[in-house]
Formats: sequence, C-alpha cells, structure tokens
Amino acid sequence: MTTTMNLTLRPYQPADAVIITSWLKSEYLMRQWCADRYEHYPVTPEDMNSYHKRYIDGQRSCALTMTDVDEVVGYITLRTSADDTTEQRLGFVIVDDSKRGRGLGKTLVSMAVKYAFETLGATRVSLGVFDNNPAAIHCYEVAGFHRVSRQDTESYPCLGETWNCIEMERCADDIIREIKSYEIPS
Repeated sequence: MTTTMNLTLRPYQPADAVIITSWLKSEYLMRQWCADRYEHYPVTPEDMNSYHKRYIDGQRSCALTMTDVDEVVGYITLRTSADDTTEQRLGFVIVDDSKRGRGLGKTLVSMAVKYAFETLGATRVSLGVFDNNPAAIHCYEVAGFHRVSRQDTESYPCLGETWNCIEMERCADDIIREIKSYEIPS
C-alpha cells in the first residue's frame, strides 16, 4: 500500500527542536549533521533553540521545517553568503530517521532550493558535505547538485579522525539549461 504524503516547508518553530534532536541517535551522526557547530552530544532542544537565537534568527539566515500535514519530518537552514548575496548556503539538512529511503531528503533539498531561487533571489545554492556521508552525497546529487573543486579542502577534526568536506552547488543557469534540454522544437 502506498501512502501519499503532503509535504510543505514552514518556518522553524522552537517546539520542533524536541523532534529534530531526537533524530540524532549517535555522536557520529550528529557530527555528520553539524560538524563542530554544537559543542557536545547529545544536542538538547534547548541547545538547538539557543543556537537559533544566536546564529540564525536575524542573521541573514532562515531555518525551515518540512512537515507532512502536521508531522515534522525534516529540517534545513539557508544562509546568505557573506561574500555573495546571490548565494544561499544550505546547512543542517536532516530528515526523520524512521522515514529515510523514501525520497524525503531529495524533496527537502529540492524545496529549499526552489525557495532560495524563487523567494530569496539566489542565483546559486551551495553546501558542504563530509566525504564519509555517501547517503547525503547521493541525496544532493539526485537533487541536482554537482561537486565543485576547491584549492583548499575544508577539514574538521571529528571523533579522533580528520573529516574532509566536499563542496557542492546548484546554479540557476544549470536549471535553465535543464529546462531547455526538454523543450520541444517547433
């Protein structure tokens, strides 16, 4: 039996933190999600809301919660780049771990990209993902992102290892080229 989902994005609400932080089942997963942005594991709802007040609210950033009717099923942030106001940077991408494998990640990212282009006026959307997170890399590639080579690879010391970051982006020009490739000649 197939279940139809009614997915929407809405602004993050502090009450969402209880659900979102419950998806972080291990410190390893938490670090893949946020690198070093939170100091300790487990991340509590209070930690998440404090982070929002300090780094997201009123900081050229927005946080969005994906819902299926009224159920919280995903979360993502968008941040305007300090270097380029036409670039939006995705971060903190996560979906309900009990619903993974259903395309929710791709949908969440695609909805956020659409919001960035259509509402925020972005011409480019970028993100960083750890190279030890193949499921996330695949999700972003399926959502139309491609890898960008950088001279300086960001790396983070995490759990006694060094984790390298892959830079990915999706540009408005890419979408226009995709649309043109589907146009039917007259």
